[in-house]
Amino acid sequence: MPDAADLRPMIEINDLWKSFGPVAVLKGVSLRVERGAVIAIIGPSGAGKSTLLRCINLLEDPDRGEIRVGERAMRFGAPRRRHGGDRELAAFRAATGMVFQHFNLFPHMTALENVAAGPLIVKGMSRRAAESEGRALLAKVGLADKAETYPSHLSGGQRQRVAIARALAMGPAVMLCDEVTSALDPELVGEVLGVIEQLAREGMTMVIVTHEIGFAQEVANAVAFMSDGVIVEMGPPDAVLANPENPRTRNFLARFHRAQGEVAR
Repeated sequence: MPDAADLRPMIEINDLWKSFGPVAVLKGVSLRVERGAVIAIIGPSGAGKSTLLRCINLLEDPDRGEIRVGERAMRFGAPRRRHGGDRELAAFRAATGMVFQHFNLFPHMTALENVAAGPLIVKGMSRRAAESEGRALLAKVGLADKAETYPSHLSGGQRQRVAIARALAMGPAVMLCDEVTSALDPELVGEVLGVIEQLAREGMTMVIVTHEIGFAQEVANAVAFMSDGVIVEMGPPDAVLANPENPRTRNFLARFHRAQGEVAR
């Protein structure tokens, strides 16, 4: 029989709140992500989508609420946040691989050095082992021939694929992708989405903030629409994207499709 822990969702977020000064950005967000599921989060700018991802990774410290990723849980607010200090914080972050909109690669390091840096420095892996794993991950994202290339000599799509390989190098249980195609030229979007789709087929648990509605419909197990700091509606892609129940979701998708039509013309 499977262990009871294996039957729980990979991610559980309960009543999460986050403010920046007087501005409340997350207002009691709760979310469950099953093991191996892909959740796409859509919504207008300023809805709190990126802040939610940054809170899951603890790049932002929530004001109150609770986050569990795998077997590690953090509670915020009152009662006081419970964790064992920097080591536990680092272990919690290591369980989540984060891929950002703007790559965040080290410009003075080659693609291989960027990918191997985490295992080498954080996990204490030998250089030989870290570089061997790094080469395997670069091959996985289709960049085996770019190991010795610096970021300035890579296209945007290639840099983003190196960033995905770098996140995978830490062996995360969960991947968080924050608008990973929005800084790319349109002809480069497909190569990055292809890598994410491959990870989804392999069973990686993922939360993806995206404006690629077609991609969300094809790859995600569920779509969550966020607006004004809350998850307004969540369900299967076909239901949320083709037949949304909430007026705010309908209005957003109508505006999105109009904007896409104008771009196409």
